[in-house]
Amino acid sequence: MLTSTVFALPDRLARKADPALIADDERHFAAIAATLARSIADASARLDEVRRAPGGAGQAALERDLEVHRLTARLRLLRRYGLDLCLGRMVPDVSADAEPIYIGRIGLADAAGRRLLVDWRAPAAEPFFAATLADPMGLASRRRYRWTLGRITDYWDEALAPVAPAGDGAALALDDESAFIGSLGASRSPQMRDVLATIQADQDAIIRADSRGALVVDGGPGTGKTVVALHRAAYLLYSDPRLGAHHGGVLFVGPHDAYLSYVADVLPSLGEEGVQIATLRGFLPEGASAGREADPVASALKSSATLLDVIEPAVAWHERPPTERLVVATPWADLVVTHADWAEAFSAAEPGTPHNEARDDVWAALLDLLAEQLVDEVGESDDVSPALMRRTLARDESLGARFNRAWPLLDPLGVVADLWSSPAYLAACAPWLSAHDVGSLQRPDARAWTAEDLPYLDAARRRIGDPAVARRTRLREAELADEREQRERVRDLLIAGDDSELGVMSILRGADAEHSLQSTEARPLLDHEALAGPFAHLIVDEAQELTDAEWRMLLDRVPSRSITVVGDRAQARRGFTESWEARLARVGVDAGAGAGAGAGAGAGANRVRVAGLTVNYRTPAEIMAVAEPVIRAAIPDANVPVSIRSTGVAVEYSGVSERDAIVDGWLAANAEGTAAVIGDPSFVALPRVRSVDPVEAKGLEFDLVVLVDPDGFGDGIAGAVDLYVAMTRATGRLVVLS
Repeated sequence: MLTSTVFALPDRLARKADPALIADDERHFAAIAATLARSIADASARLDEVRRAPGGAGQAALERDLEVHRLTARLRLLRRYGLDLCLGRMVPDVSADAEPIYIGRIGLADAAGRRLLVDWRAPAAEPFFAATLADPMGLASRRRYRWTLGRITDYWDEALAPVAPAGDGAALALDDESAFIGSLGASRSPQMRDVLATIQADQDAIIRADSRGALVVDGGPGTGKTVVALHRAAYLLYSDPRLGAHHGGVLFVGPHDAYLSYVADVLPSLGEEGVQIATLRGFLPEGASAGREADPVASALKSSATLLDVIEPAVAWHERPPTERLVVATPWADLVVTHADWAEAFSAAEPGTPHNEARDDVWAALLDLLAEQLVDEVGESDDVSPALMRRTLARDESLGARFNRAWPLLDPLGVVADLWSSPAYLAACAPWLSAHDVGSLQRPDARAWTAEDLPYLDAARRRIGDPAVARRTRLREAELADEREQRERVRDLLIAGDDSELGVMSILRGADAEHSLQSTEARPLLDHEALAGPFAHLIVDEAQELTDAEWRMLLDRVPSRSITVVGDRAQARRGFTESWEARLARVGVDAGAGAGAGAGAGAGANRVRVAGLTVNYRTPAEIMAVAEPVIRAAIPDANVPVSIRSTGVAVEYSGVSERDAIVDGWLAANAEGTAAVIGDPSFVALPRVRSVDPVEAKGLEFDLVVLVDPDGFGDGIAGAVDLYVAMTRATGRLVVLS
């Protein structure tokens, strides 16, 4: 092993250890190490200082919490990576004396202000990712490092200019393979590998596209769609101040929990820990146990965004002013409450206010209205005030009971359950449905929730309000009121007992003291509450699978319609015959104007742009040669990407009885890497070997895929898509058992 301060190159790479090649890097890394130590010390001291400072209230408390979060995240990143914050370097093609520019996960400057690392998201770093031989973007060369346990164990140089400068930092160790191709052959792990240093030009262009409107990233298997989606989230938070936490932040939606586990470490490794990452099931507590809709007719009906419109009339059914007159007896006069009185009170509910929250406003408006009528009828005196009349009316049982029937507290789950168990109620709320459709939507256990029900439960919660949240909020308000009462009692005792000449305890009556004494502890949000939005930007992966109703569920959380849509029409199990523009227009995203990932910021805010990825970096050509006919037989115009990597390993075929021998043999021969058995529920997962179905495999990748009984995947588009997806999860070896 040839070792220096940072480089730990194996003997086979002896030529790369030449001081002429790495001496400049050694000096630069020494400067980075010293600056890192200072930065960690400074950030630690600053964090301690902020934590010791008074919490304050309101905006001051919020800013303090954000600063604590920012400093904590930065310290975590600095301590996690050390020198391997550096991704690589680039040498500008401007003169023989050009100094290398080093690119890092974050920016870093020494005490004198000299830039040691340029943040990968900064405009100055773009050529490191985007430069090609056809367009060097002003670079002479580029070097990318491979880090292992904090040491450089390999690096790759690329000459981008016809003749590289011969000055300082220009000596190159050129390889036959690029850093990216070299990384593709590495073993997979249970979590997505760090690929930031090897992002390609086509991917980088999409990552850096502006956030306005809708950007569709359309690409087949292995094109790096997920890589693009995750790094785009980090880039947008860095480059676009309109997307920060103050403005709603970024919501990232993946297809299933296994996918979330697979990508969980990517954004923290980029220094971004504030992105909300979830599946659609995670939006609601009921999502964890929801099954699939067994009836295809009911599934198709619930997948339509049109049926979601049933929620509004279903709730409005419980907001109807009574038509019959009500006589309320009071100590001063009998009061007649008419339909007009009810209607006027009901109109006090502000549009958009959830039903349960508006209930208090309507009740208050009704009491005010009736108290005014009593004053008009019997007059006002010192003994009979409008406030007394209002309190008397509020205690009237007949009035309260009638109001509770006219504007009841609703349970969102109960409203949806009533739709699926009461044909008359559903027919009244959705008159466009046929009698057959109404019958298809009924079921014996109305609360046996399915994934198709989730958009309806979500829409009902938004329209009605979450009763659990309302109860917790009322409890918290009661706790705070009790705290205030106790503070005031203690304050009064302290002031009353103050016999100092200056009466110093009187300052406790000041506004500053009041703010300091107030409790600033916020009620912790539950997971589904944190996902309620609104968000400033949405990124959704595997978007081709979303139904129109699920799109509505997502778009309700992003009023700006600033979204990144990632998917492959050829991997849609339900089929996807229209264009992305047409699909998005149908669910409420305007096609607008503009085209291409690089469209400028001046284009329409609601424009839809489609950017294609056509290079398959993951799946070997030998596997794609077998997978491509499978999908083209079902979807002739499928966007099948071109593989750039060949392993020389052909697809293997064998009998199902060989399954365990194949898995055991692979485990014995490979100390690293991951494998998957797809399509065989009887297989029990092992360390480094998962058992998944084709739907659960989406978004994942494995060194070895053992595909069991491909004929059992079914017919039609769904069966072809499942088989295509399963086959293209393999990065090295595919074995088909039948």
